[in-house]
Amino acid sequence: MNNEIAASCLAELGNPIRIHIFRLLVRAGEDGAVVGDIQRHLGIPGSTLSHHLAHLARAGLIEQRRQGRSLWCTAQHNVMDDLIKYLTSECCMGLPSLDVQADNEDAA
Repeated sequence: MNNEIAASCLAELGNPIRIHIFRLLVRAGEDGAVVGDIQRHLGIPGSTLSHHLAHLARAGLIEQRRQGRSLWCTAQHNVMDDLIKYLTSECCMGLPSLDVQADNEDAA
């Protein structure tokens, strides 16, 4: 995980519908949920749901798999765990020291 990937995940989760979808899928566990069930739970049009699922999939937060005629979505728990670890990895360590002289020399 790095700043760019973390920012992408957080940007996609910054939408109320997408975070609702993601939390539903986290709750569903490893089996995930069928798109139709997600749609019925949220009460949104299929095209709107597809749009939001595509955003979550591009960020790597969910995986989609086709099983017969059904499209299943699963939260990528490893990505979620990595994001949380990344955000909290330096918790309570204090600010890094600022070496103003070294920064000025690097700029020269």
